[in-house]
Amino acid sequence: MKKFFRWQLYAAKYYFAVFLLTVVIAGCVNRGKRKQIAKRPDVVVILTDDQGWGDLSINGNTNLNTPNVDRLAKDGASFKWFYVCPVCSPTRAEFLTGRYSFRSGVHSTSTGGERMDLDETTIAQVFKKAGYATAVFGKWHNGMQPPYHPNARGFDEFYGFCSGHWGNYFSPLLEHNGRLVKGHGYITDDLTEHAMDFITENKDHPFFVYLAYNTPHSPMQVPDMWWNKLVNRDIVMRNRNPGKEDIQFTKAALAMCENIDWNVGRLLKRIVSLGLKKNTIVVYFSDNGPNSWRWNGGMKGKKGWTDEGGLRSPLFIRWPGIIKAGTEIRQIAGDIDLLPTLEDMCGITVQHRKPLDGISLKPFLYGQNKEWPDRMIFTFWRGKTSLRTQEYRLDTDGNLFDIIKDPGQDHNISEEKPEVTARLKMAVSKWKTVVTAELPAKDNRPFTLGDPVFRFTQLPARDGVPHGHIKRSNRWPNCSFFTNWTSTDDSITWDVEVLKEGDYEVTIYYTCPEKDVGSTFVLRFGADSLSGKITGAYDPPLRGMEHDRVKRMESYVKDFKPLKVGTIHFKKGRRQLTLRASNVPGSQVMDFRLMMFNRIR
Repeated sequence: MKKFFRWQLYAAKYYFAVFLLTVVIAGCVNRGKRKQIAKRPDVVVILTDDQGWGDLSINGNTNLNTPNVDRLAKDGASFKWFYVCPVCSPTRAEFLTGRYSFRSGVHSTSTGGERMDLDETTIAQVFKKAGYATAVFGKWHNGMQPPYHPNARGFDEFYGFCSGHWGNYFSPLLEHNGRLVKGHGYITDDLTEHAMDFITENKDHPFFVYLAYNTPHSPMQVPDMWWNKLVNRDIVMRNRNPGKEDIQFTKAALAMCENIDWNVGRLLKRIVSLGLKKNTIVVYFSDNGPNSWRWNGGMKGKKGWTDEGGLRSPLFIRWPGIIKAGTEIRQIAGDIDLLPTLEDMCGITVQHRKPLDGISLKPFLYGQNKEWPDRMIFTFWRGKTSLRTQEYRLDTDGNLFDIIKDPGQDHNISEEKPEVTARLKMAVSKWKTVVTAELPAKDNRPFTLGDPVFRFTQLPARDGVPHGHIKRSNRWPNCSFFTNWTSTDDSITWDVEVLKEGDYEVTIYYTCPEKDVGSTFVLRFGADSLSGKITGAYDPPLRGMEHDRVKRMESYVKDFKPLKVGTIHFKKGRRQLTLRASNVPGSQVMDFRLMMFNRIR
């Protein structure tokens, strides 16, 4: 009996020792994993909006001074020939997916055409899966309603706006993780503050920050501090066609660029103060050519053009100790390359996703003199296609240019180089076949409402269709509102798919003068409906002109008042959502900005 108990004691000690050893090994493995993750570099990607290649002093423009961005370039690598898309949302989609924008369904800059298809894998999803805290601050422009919303595309944190442009840059209405909030101060400064706070909060954890500034996109608003520096400055370097240049617009754009530079300096100082500089990759580029005729290195075109001046962007990448300071890369590259490059630099491997169009630029950044075959970078926008090789650009009309010698595309050499021209035309023809096959003739995607994971869904005027007398406040939909709603025959509709059945609290953002208070309206979705009434006057003036440095193209804005209408039950499925007046006692119903839906849990 004693032997039996002695054997049990030995067995218990043995299994306890095995248990302790297992715990220790598991702890070491987990610590090893955490240590491995901690060794991965932090990543900050700064994307500016409508800043041309020439809007930096490091690229030779003496009209402005951008010392912080210049220093970023000098401390890391600069790409001499880096290309993006002619306009905003396609560039953002290509950066986020590593694929040409038409492949992801992005074919427009508004009313749903800016959305990336839901089967695309974003850079945020990649980094989040690898253990990174992810955040985007600023202009998203690739979908508003979940699951197109940035919080549904891999970003833990979102502060900014989802539309293509915004109408007010001083303490504007913004979003924070789906909720509407009021910004604080000038928008570029505010976005930078939030990015710095996020970096500080995650300094002990790998982070991926996408800081998407919306300047120098119009409206041309910039604080006095920056405007006063430029207003009396001589604009010495001019556009190649100086008669087209609006000097006041140029000064406003350059003032906004100097403000960006100041904010980049603040961000870089925060990274240094936290001891993160040596382990942080910083990327800086722009989303298209300049938004006006101003100095741009003599290149042809600007924003919206498929020529060199509409597509060439600065690209600077800094990683101290890894990328040699002053590195200049002359191989052509594009926004499609950023995702595979950052994955490669951070040691992240991704499986089971769609093929990428981009390639890793890591060999160039690390000084590995790798033989690199001549590649082709294609641009497609609204039926126009151009092609860039290392030496040439074939424009949308089939003209050939030696772009190294002739950035202004002044000398068509297609007759001098018939074989090259024929080869590149054939490449474009084959590529157009791919575009035609992958880009649907009609965008039939509905606007989603009630994603199962997210409480809030916003349906703005931008995505609605007006009927009857109702008009947009401006031809550019992104930051517009509906006005001139005068009849019960008028309506606003949205093509909507409800993703989860349930009860939804509805809030409308409206304005209405005292004399027109009292209109009733009905929100209808199939057999389900909700009635409401305008019971309070709210009639603020239009704003924006007091901050504009030049007259804007876009809609002026105003503050809109939230009106809680009530709760409606939505059945799952796709139908037309209609907002229609049932009684109009005055001259109008209301001016309408947006509806917010909150699924009641």
